[in-house]
Amino acid sequence: MSGYSLLAPALAGCGQDGFTGALRVTGTPGGTVHFRDGLVVAAESPGAPGPEALLLRSGRISAEQWAGLVEEAGGAQWPVAELVAHGHAGDATLRVVCVMALHDAVFAMSAGDVEDWRRTLGDSDPFAPVAVTETTERLLQDTARRIAAVERLPHPVHPDRERPLPVGKPESPLTPLQYDLLTHADGRSTARDLAFRTGRSVYTVTVEVARMLADGLLECAPEPPPVRIRTPPAGVRPRVRERPDSPTPPPSERPRPPAPAPAPPAPPETPPTPDTLPRREPGASGIADVLAPERSAAGWKWFFRLRNGSAG
Repeated sequence: MSGYSLLAPALAGCGQDGFTGALRVTGTPGGTVHFRDGLVVAAESPGAPGPEALLLRSGRISAEQWAGLVEEAGGAQWPVAELVAHGHAGDATLRVVCVMALHDAVFAMSAGDVEDWRRTLGDSDPFAPVAVTETTERLLQDTARRIAAVERLPHPVHPDRERPLPVGKPESPLTPLQYDLLTHADGRSTARDLAFRTGRSVYTVTVEVARMLADGLLECAPEPPPVRIRTPPAGVRPRVRERPDSPTPPPSERPRPPAPAPAPPAPPETPPTPDTLPRREPGASGIADVLAPERSAAGWKWFFRLRNGSAG
């Protein structure tokens, strides 16, 4: 719980300087501490229930009744007069609730991580101030005592770390707080979450969760296994994107694509092979006419003489 070492000097400095305003603490959960003349009048943090949450979760008043009182008070966030007038809580009870919320908010900020802080002047009118202001010395002593008490427990618990689960059925009787914690513990809620659900202070719930873990009434849910991401052997290539501010060149200046290569010449066609030899026509070549012997006139006359029987 290293936040205390950074928050304590800031709180002490505001008290020594008689500061009036707000000390805004950045971190997890962070918060705001309000000062008036160097005295603390209020504190709130998203890591601890405020006085209105403590009052609503206690069952003294319903959400519908609270909304009606806020409307009756003209939109005031902390309608003290209306709460007392309607009998929902006494004046002493409201003062105790505001003191509890102040100390719990400072404990939540000190138990968490403090990154930075800054003073804001003129912001000294919180919605639920305490009736009796607190000195920074007393507030820091109480916060240091609470942190040391949590760390000395057999099973120390951080308000925003462990997520307990109920274990079986308890054999011994339970206190009202133990019963509420066993009812709301689901393995996903931290001590801070359980404080908001049950309407108790973060410090009270943190201490009780640590005791119930030591007594075997609760157990911490196992951490989920890490997700393994496999990458290719060559690694992941970064995706290159075009710059959105790079101008697009006009069509005339854009590089032309290369001309396609000419197609290879087609191979010469092979003449078909005939299945049979061509039929030769007689006398088609004219060779008979060239080689034929010459016919003489005497030869013809002799032929006719034999035919007519007058040869000789």
